[in-house]
Amino acid sequence: MTFHFGQQTLFLLIYGFLTWVAEVVYFAIRKKQFINRGLLSLPIDFEIGAVFSNIALVLPTLGRNYVGMYLITLASLVLTRSVLGFFCGRLTKNITWLEKAPSGSWWSLLFSVLAAGAILVIYLLLHPVLMVLVPLISETVLFVIWVVAWVLILSDFVAVVFAMRKGRDSFERQMEKGQTDELSAWISKTVWRRLERAYPGIQDENRRDSIVFAKGMSLDKLIWVFLISALLGDIIETFYCRLVGGTWMSRSSVIFGPFSFVWGIGAVLLTVSLNRLKDQNDRWILLAGGILGGAFEYMCSVFTELVFGKVFWDYSTMPLNIGGRTNVLFMFFWGILGLVWVKIVYPPLEKLIEKFFPAAAKVLTWLIIVLMVLNGLFTMAVMLRYNERQAGAPPSNVMEEFIDSTYDDRFVENRWQNMVSADTT
Repeated sequence: MTFHFGQQTLFLLIYGFLTWVAEVVYFAIRKKQFINRGLLSLPIDFEIGAVFSNIALVLPTLGRNYVGMYLITLASLVLTRSVLGFFCGRLTKNITWLEKAPSGSWWSLLFSVLAAGAILVIYLLLHPVLMVLVPLISETVLFVIWVVAWVLILSDFVAVVFAMRKGRDSFERQMEKGQTDELSAWISKTVWRRLERAYPGIQDENRRDSIVFAKGMSLDKLIWVFLISALLGDIIETFYCRLVGGTWMSRSSVIFGPFSFVWGIGAVLLTVSLNRLKDQNDRWILLAGGILGGAFEYMCSVFTELVFGKVFWDYSTMPLNIGGRTNVLFMFFWGILGLVWVKIVYPPLEKLIEKFFPAAAKVLTWLIIVLMVLNGLFTMAVMLRYNERQAGAPPSNVMEEFIDSTYDDRFVENRWQNMVSADTT
């Protein structure tokens, strides 16, 4: 099993296009008109295409465990819809989107349950055919597809951000006063016409939020949730290893600082996915948290194995494990953690973050983003260089020489003591 950006992008395009066709047919039958809900420049449903691309990477590791496949598919669908829905909601916070199920509604839950089953069936039928055809495409063609597709996708994103920045009504007032250029007017008009055709009845409410740092479910707030959870998660795991195993062990995901990215990202996903269920019965939060947490842990294990060729945890000797990457007991713990997070931890944490001084907190937030990205990238460089040293490859540049002298094998193995090669598991 290998990871290939070109192939994964091609899967996203193929499955996204098929979903787009299904939506067009559905609306043609239901409303007797052509409604295009694809991207601005590509006829694809990006959300469902991304789900198919994700499961195409993970499901092959499950063999014929169809129950596990369905749970992973459901979790991937919920996580993808939650994350994309969050960003779309922040991007279009002044916009009313009609014909959209309320967040956390029973209809939304039912849709996810049924859609996950349909996605899995389509995957099982179609993917074996694609796995025969896609490898026949040359690396050069796949590279071109990858570059062109993501240039168009990111261009669409930038265009929508530009048009949504102030809303349609505000932009039209600027045009009347001659305060904008023709290119800006053309971009805004094109985007809004496209959205109005895809979402009949879309309205620009043109609201202004009060000046509160990280108000609502904002990106700034999630950055702080990630940072605090990554720090506390590392501390909790470190003391847990000491109490259970009798040794002090670093549980950090990165070279610099006590930060567990698994805990940080997990907290963000639980917040985005489960916060909408905070008013529902506790058992639904417990169930959703267990499924999402187990799927997240499984995907993290697959990612580290594919990218680094290393296994950082292995539950193969534990009962009810799923491929050694997660197990039912820990899924139950994830469910409890999700319930405690939504009901007890997150509400006061949210209020605390919103009390930060806006100007200083905004600057500090972006500083955190930059430092964490650099920390993650440098950690990847150290890990990849460690793998190269194990294969006997000498350093090829000044950076690799610096890594070899400062972060040698002894440092890496002491930093991640549970790490073993995927070839030995």
